[in-house]
Amino acid sequence: MSLPLSLPATGRRVLVSGASRGLGRAVARAFAANGDRVAVHFGSRREEAERTLDSLDGTGHALVGGDLADAAGAEHVAGRAADALGGIDVLVNNAAVNLRHPLPETSYEDWAALWQQHVAVNLLATANLSHLAGRRMIDQGSGGRIVNIGSRGAFRGEPDHPAYGATKAAVHALGQSLAVSLAPYGIGVASVAPGFFETERVADRLSGAEGEAIRAQSPFGRVADADEVAAAVLWLASPAAEWSSGAVLDLNGASYLRT
Repeated sequence: MSLPLSLPATGRRVLVSGASRGLGRAVARAFAANGDRVAVHFGSRREEAERTLDSLDGTGHALVGGDLADAAGAEHVAGRAADALGGIDVLVNNAAVNLRHPLPETSYEDWAALWQQHVAVNLLATANLSHLAGRRMIDQGSGGRIVNIGSRGAFRGEPDHPAYGATKAAVHALGQSLAVSLAPYGIGVASVAPGFFETERVADRLSGAEGEAIRAQSPFGRVADADEVAAAVLWLASPAAEWSSGAVLDLNGASYLRT
């Protein structure tokens, strides 16, 4: 199938999930600075999401709340975003949970509950939003982009966060499957696999001996800035990146090299 496609370089309608702070905020800012209109999604941190919204360049942005762990909630979020923006051209699946649960220290009750939570948010929400946004892109007939936020942990293992590592590996696989099925409609799908990057949530871990050890993982002797990851997401969502569809882009400062 060959379709006439007109995905613009700017002025796109972008939904960023989990954009109340951290990487999601950086991604929303990158798209807004590019001249795009952004739907800023939040789960429970409305005030922080409002700060994200207020920090965006340009006009026409929107705030969208909703629980992505629930299929109906994901449908509500996608619908609200499409209504506010007049459609969806780009989806960035950033929303995720990452809660500590090493097997030797975790009760079975907590283990089962935490696995369900990680699967619901990290994997099923990504799949559901991808379907909802992807169908809109198909109906719009002008192509589109889906960029998933994965993780280095999908490859190197996460002994203290096994459900996080496993669900991020599944997100990478999902993205590659969708890249094949959506390419005939001019929709590119790719993932980024960041290593450690600095956000408010992990700031305490970057002090003292733990911080030194984390920075030493990379031969650059530092961790990434969220803006560096956001810049890669922005490029993968661009018209120039169509041939990168299906890729999983490592962003870890050579701290982990896949073979």
